Amino acid sequence: MRATRKRLCSALLAGYVLFSLYAAYSVFLRPRRPPASRGGPRQLRLGRERSSLGNEEWNPWEGDEKNEQIVSQQRYETNIQMLKNMKSQQEQTDLKVQIWGKAAIGLYLWQHILEGLLEPADVTAQWREGSIKGGKTHFSFITGPAVVPGYFSVEADNVVLVLNGREETKITYATQWLHYAQTLIQTRKLRHVAIVLLGSEQCNNEWIQPYLKRHGGFVELLYVVYDCTWVNEEDIFQWPLGVATYRNFPIVEPSWSMLRSPRSYLCNFLGTVYKNSSRENLMEVLKQDGLDKLCWIAAREQWQPQETNESFRIYQDALLQSDLTLCPVGVNTECYRIYEACSYGSVPVVEDVMTPGKCGNSSIYHSAPLQLLKTMGAPFIFIKNWEELPAVLEKEKNMSLQEKIQRRKKLIEWYRHFKAQMRHKFINILENSFLPNAKGG
Repeated sequence: MRATRKRLCSALLAGYVLFSLYAAYSVFLRPRRPPASRGGPRQLRLGRERSSLGNEEWNPWEGDEKNEQIVSQQRYETNIQMLKNMKSQQEQTDLKVQIWGKAAIGLYLWQHILEGLLEPADVTAQWREGSIKGGKTHFSFITGPAVVPGYFSVEADNVVLVLNGREETKITYATQWLHYAQTLIQTRKLRHVAIVLLGSEQCNNEWIQPYLKRHGGFVELLYVVYDCTWVNEEDIFQWPLGVATYRNFPIVEPSWSMLRSPRSYLCNFLGTVYKNSSRENLMEVLKQDGLDKLCWIAAREQWQPQETNESFRIYQDALLQSDLTLCPVGVNTECYRIYEACSYGSVPVVEDVMTPGKCGNSSIYHSAPLQLLKTMGAPFIFIKNWEELPAVLEKEKNMSLQEKIQRRKKLIEWYRHFKAQMRHKFINILENSFLPNAKGG
């Protein structure tokens, strides 16, 4: 009985092994035949169509995806075109102006008003240049002895020419530049010209009138230094004299000590005392009651166009160490000293007197002299006679340091605002005058 069971188990095990081997053969080793067609001719055609597509799978959303890709591509191309159009419109509305600095006041315009930089930094370089953008205007600036008519690249349709018209020799040189600019206008190499002019201290500027557009010339805008009676705020504007850039007066950044430290002197005057001038009266007043001992005074009899390094350092120290800077009239009421004192927070004491000549009130301003500064609210001390100075200095003695600190801050902030306002005005006038014409061709 036991043997019969053993044989039965062995037979079952052998059958299981044979079945397993056959199954493995069928799955892994036996060649496969294609299934017989059951769908007739239609199924055969469908099979051919599928075989013609290769091994690609059918995607029920394929059409939607392709449409989305087309829409995305069109949207991308539209955005690119819009950006190109915006850039093109920006280039059309922007103004390009090249400034030719052929007088030292050009450096005041570029570095102090427009806050542009120059390369190289060496002030003795034959050629210096820079570029900035203000408002819608791209400015480039060139200056130096190597900037000669016909020997440099004119890089804009619009030019601001900075000239010196103080004396005959300067006027002759300025006229050569005007003739050069006129030739460029006639040959259509320039469209618009503006002039920044260091005018005559007596306002004898008639020589430039034939070049002004209002008199049949080509100069559309004139910015002129000193209280010229022609100023109308339409095409003729008053421009500040500024600091003595021809003596390399620097851009002064206010420091903590400049604003807050006590100063050693009530006032200062370092300058030329001309014969029979109010400056002689000033010297006499200072000698009364020992006032000259309270102020830094260094008078000389002859004007010196250039300072030595030592004399320039002494002058800057005097401004920095004095609460007030005395500004007597010279050939004109406006002088570099006014702006240089503002740079150091030393309040200008200005002799508010008209000097001989043709300067005076214009149709717009009626507060000459110094109508530009007065209109801008200059926080100066204005006096009509130096006999008023002792009372001014007596008041200074009684001021606290805190009061003086607040006054310095007010002066320096005013001067910063003044330059920003002049920058804004200068750019706006150019854009309003040049851009509409440029658009119209």
